[in-house]
Amino acid sequence: MSIDVDRIDFAKSDGLVPAIVQDADTGAVLMLGYMNREAVEQTLARKRAVFFSRSKQRLWEKGETTGHTLDLVDVAMDCDNDTLLITARPRGPACHNGTITCFGDEPRSAATSIAFLAKLESVVAQRAAEKPEDSYTARLLGKGINKVAQKVGEEGVETALAGVNESDQKLVEESADLLFHLLVLLCARGLPLAQVVRQLESRHTK
Repeated sequence: MSIDVDRIDFAKSDGLVPAIVQDADTGAVLMLGYMNREAVEQTLARKRAVFFSRSKQRLWEKGETTGHTLDLVDVAMDCDNDTLLITARPRGPACHNGTITCFGDEPRSAATSIAFLAKLESVVAQRAAEKPEDSYTARLLGKGINKVAQKVGEEGVETALAGVNESDQKLVEESADLLFHLLVLLCARGLPLAQVVRQLESRHTK
């Protein structure tokens, strides 16, 4: 990550520049905030998004009370050096209202189907953390990694059988079950889906 803070044109808007936050994995636009020079420097130092609150007139780190931080991946400037693009990985909902983005629960991304997988991954992680009693995901995770892995194996076999003997709709349904349980297995191992995607990308470029 390389950005020259001295090049940012803070003077144009009374010491503040708009900062658009984008999900590093889905491309979804999460929120818009404002940064002064100190906020940019603190963002780079903490590796988490820090903004300047115009209402409170102070710095505030996103998630400082909820824990839903925005873990920094990269910072880029626009062509006029007066707007920032913050690429981050959110730890929970980006909006204080509890939605995934400040523009609602539907990520504004060209790859909406892929973005939904990231949304589902976030829900699985939330169930793992909060362990609600009525959650199938939480109960499955509570049985341990061996049971989760066994479930993925079962769903894989059912998907293969559906591919040979069942209708298109049944194959779609079994594939959905397999993808869901794979997300649960990745969560149990502490691995993000993005790491799997990056592995596919690396194979594609060879």
